[in-house]
Formats: sequence, structure tokens, C-alpha cells
Amino acid sequence: MKYSINKFTAGALFAVAAMTASCSSDYLNTSPSESVEPGAAYSTTTRAYNTLNGIAKVMTTQQSYYTQGFAGENAIIRLFECLPSQNYNYNAYAAGWAPLHNQTFHFQSTRIYDSYAWTYYYQIITNANALLENIDKAKGPDFERQFIKASALTFRAYAFEKLAHYYCYRWQDSNNGASRGLPLRLDTSTGELKASTLAETYQQIYKDCQEAIDLFTQSGKTRSTSESWIPDLNTAHAVYARAALTRQDYATALAQAKLAENDRPLMKAADYATGFYKPTDEWILGSYGGDTEQNWYWAFGAQNACNGYYATSQSTGAGTIGHELISRIPNNDARKQLFITEDKFTSINTHDNSQVNQTYGVIAKNMVNGEITNATVYHEADSIVKKHQVSGLSPAYASGYIYLDGQMKFWVTAQPGVSYVPFIRSSEMVLIEAEANYFLGNTADAQAALVRLNASTDRTPGYTCTKTGQDLFDEIKDYRELELWGEGSAWSDYKRWNIPVVRKTFAQGGNAHPAVAKTINPADGNKWTWVIPSNEIDYNNVLKDE
Repeated sequence: MKYSINKFTAGALFAVAAMTASCSSDYLNTSPSESVEPGAAYSTTTRAYNTLNGIAKVMTTQQSYYTQGFAGENAIIRLFECLPSQNYNYNAYAAGWAPLHNQTFHFQSTRIYDSYAWTYYYQIITNANALLENIDKAKGPDFERQFIKASALTFRAYAFEKLAHYYCYRWQDSNNGASRGLPLRLDTSTGELKASTLAETYQQIYKDCQEAIDLFTQSGKTRSTSESWIPDLNTAHAVYARAALTRQDYATALAQAKLAENDRPLMKAADYATGFYKPTDEWILGSYGGDTEQNWYWAFGAQNACNGYYATSQSTGAGTIGHELISRIPNNDARKQLFITEDKFTSINTHDNSQVNQTYGVIAKNMVNGEITNATVYHEADSIVKKHQVSGLSPAYASGYIYLDGQMKFWVTAQPGVSYVPFIRSSEMVLIEAEANYFLGNTADAQAALVRLNASTDRTPGYTCTKTGQDLFDEIKDYRELELWGEGSAWSDYKRWNIPVVRKTFAQGGNAHPAVAKTINPADGNKWTWVIPSNEIDYNNVLKDE
């Protein structure tokens, strides 16, 4: 029997309903129960709110049909955004992961990589639809129903917006939105459904966001900073802003980004030194990351944190930022302090293989046998790591393998990967303002947005911006890549900008493994667009010729 993605996502409804049927003051601190009727999850507003927790849980849960590491946003951030981008390296595994780095799977509709994002985001959509169909019948105060409905609409808009990045052409290649968009499933039916146009897809995202904004406003209800996994008014504005930016609707993007920042103050420079592992006021949406919901080796932090399982016990490191990018950033920048860059050494020759391995980027240590190849450089690297250690957390890079330009941005509070992960922050909204103003021709406002992000927060003390034209765009691009590094937007940014990914080896002045030191042009790989998965077409046959 043919496997059906839509049946898979529909089947997840019962699982979420079962997990959320009992009340909890914490994030989904409940156990599945086979005896629970799915309708019970929506019988009261309290239970319906727990169902919102269940949708958030999908964003961090290992998807059973897939293999190790396919755990919601963790997989999206890593496989769909970081690896194929220009300025994220994971050289220890680069040769094995080269097809993803180099975007060679986009036409291969039977690959799990092609179907994963489709399956995962339609699972969120299906669960949001079930909540929307039932919430009006839930017993409880009107303001709670309004808030829950708004959150579900925001989840749905978030998922459609992300799907458009991966499975649709960039807006400038769409003939003003006439190209294929997405099947817009707005209820729990699972029959055949044609894809809407890309313009209609964005219209639906806008509609969901606006309805959510109206309902959030009517409800008057807010959520605490610590409950970052539940969408709120700021989240709806932020998703709206993201969609408008990708659609090149810059006036809307600008207006919505400003609204998304309300009551979400920007982090100060000192906040960066404390590491990214718990919500701050700046987080507009993020994951739950307490040890009561342990995701074990499939958690984001297991592989992506500088003190996570891999960096603690393996030789792999935890990812490095592009060498050329980070070298353009002033040395006193608070964000640059999160990376093990050459300016922090008394003396280091980044082209000397005994000091920095010219294939992998490991500092003064042999990848095969762990032998120290240059004690002076190695011990200085170790002292840099210790200097930037976050107090109270386990040591970074306890394995002893330290990489040039390695990150100390993401941390875990417990092994192998316990931490919260940001999905949207208000800093991104300021960067959307900068980009939107640039394309609207508002040069002074674009410059001012960069100054507000960098100087007013002391992230780059003394920062000013007088650049114009292409130089200004390059400045916006650099600070967006720096600010949001590793958070899951890098590949989509380059697709939206319609510019090539250019990775260079150490010999060429970069820090990428030779297997992925490639130039990937905007027209390559089906214009950076994943094809509709074959399993979806088998089930939803009307998509066959689209």
C-alpha cells in the first residue's frame, strides 16, 4: 500500500490529542493514553491550550517515520538551512553530507530529505486545522478561545510560510506569483487537492496572520517570555513580516516587523556572553528546552551546542562560521566574541597545517590520533575557550577538538542536548526593517536600523553606518548572517536575495572542506526548489503535472 504523507499527518491528530488531554502547568508534561478520545483535547479551553503545547511539541519531536536526527525544527535548521548555506561549516562530516551542502537532492522526489519538510510542516498544519475546527465548541472564557484560535492560525501561517521557501520558486522567478504554490489545506479533510498559485499561497498566509492579530488583540491575553513556544501577537506580526519580505512586499514587511518588536526589547551586549540556551525578552518564538521533555541525541544542542554531546565526546566540533564573513566584523563586536577567531590569538598562521588543519580546520590537533601538533597554539586556543566559558554550564569542547572560527553561541544545560532554541527574535525584525527600507529606497532609515541593532545595544560599540547602494546592502547582509547564524534562515536568505553561495577552502581564503568548496548559482538545483515528494503525488494525484 502506498505511503501517504497526508494520512501520516492526519494520523498525528490522535497522538497530539492523546498527549494533551490532561492538564499541565508545564510544557506538555503529560503521557499519551490510548483511552483518550481525540475530541477530549478540545472540550475545554484549558485542554485546548494543552493542545497548543502538543503542536509545539511536534516542533521538537523525533518523527518516527524518519531516521535519526529528523526532529522538527532541529532538522530544518540543520539540513535545510545551515548545511546548504554559505557561512555554516561542519567540516568533520562535510564529505558525507556534501549532497545537502551542495544542493544536489532537489530533484530526487523519493529521498527522505525531499519529503521531510513537507511531511513535518503539514503535520503542524493538520493539527492546527483540527484545533481551529473544534475551538469554538470548547467550554471556557471567550478571551481564552480567541487566544488559542489565534495561536493555531499563527502556527498554520508559520508552516505555510516555511513550506513556500523550500517547495516554491523565489518570488522573482514566479511570474508575479503565477507559478505553483502549495495545496492550501485549511481543514482536516484528506482528499485530493490542487496546489494554489504562489500568490494565493501568500494571500492565505497574510489572511491567517491578520485574523490571528485581530483575535490576539480582542483577547487581551499575553504569554510570558518563558513560554516562548506558544505563538502570541508578536509572533503573528513576525510571521507576517517574514512572508512579506520573501514575497518582496517591502512596505508590508516593514510595517509588520515594527509591530513584531513591541515589548520585545533587543538584547544588550552583555546578554550575548551568557549564551543561547534559554529564552530572553527578545525571543518571539522558540522551542521548549527543559529537561522534563528530554529529546536525547535528536535535540538541537546534541550536535549544535559547544558543550553538547558531540563537542564533548567527539572530534566533530559544533559548527564554524564562514572565515571571510567573521573577518569583516569588528573585533570588539559582542557577537564575534562567540567565535574562536584568529584575532583572539597572540600569534597564529591560519595557513600552516601544523597550526590549523587545512582540510578540517581543527586547531593544532591531529584529527586521526588526537596528537597535538603545535602546543603553543593549541593551549592558546584552549585558553580562549575557557575565557568565554558560560558560568554554571558544562565545559565547551571538552573533547579537546577546537576549530578555527568555531562557535560558542549555543549551549546546553544538560547532556546530551537539553536547551531552548530561538526560532524568531526581535533582532531579526530590525534586520527586516533594514532590508525593507533598503529596497524601498529609504537609505537613511536602513542605516538607522543597523545603528539601532549594533550601536544602541552595544553589540558593536561606536558603530555608525554611512554606506549606500550595494555597500549598504552588503552591510545589511553581513550583519543578518552574523546575528542569525545557526538559527535557521541562512539558505532561505540567499535564495530570497537571488545570489550564489560561494564557499572557499583554506587555501582560497575560506574555511570550508574541499568537498563542499563550491559555487552554487541561483539557477542551479531547480532554482533552489525541492520538488513535491513522490509519496504526496501518489496520494494527491492532482499534483502530478504541477
